[in-house]
Amino acid sequence: MTIDKSLKIRRGGSANRSVLTRIERLEKLKETERWKEGDSPLGLPKVRVRKLVMKKKKKKKEEEGDEATTSEAAN
Repeated sequence: MTIDKSLKIRRGGSANRSVLTRIERLEKLKETERWKEGDSPLGLPKVRVRKLVMKKKKKKKEEEGDEATTSEAAN
């Protein structure tokens, strides 16, 4: 029997997660001073997870290089 594609482990494995572990949430709350040492770790407030979106770079340099090689080939 084969494994469904959605269940396979992808390369990289460190994709953006939408859920933080309790320790990660405590660290974020400490940074924003919303949790102090000695407070209960149960019933923590929500912590927003920001996803980093990488913008694709334009292929301007490659296009210029392609135009130069095609014009040289035509001559």
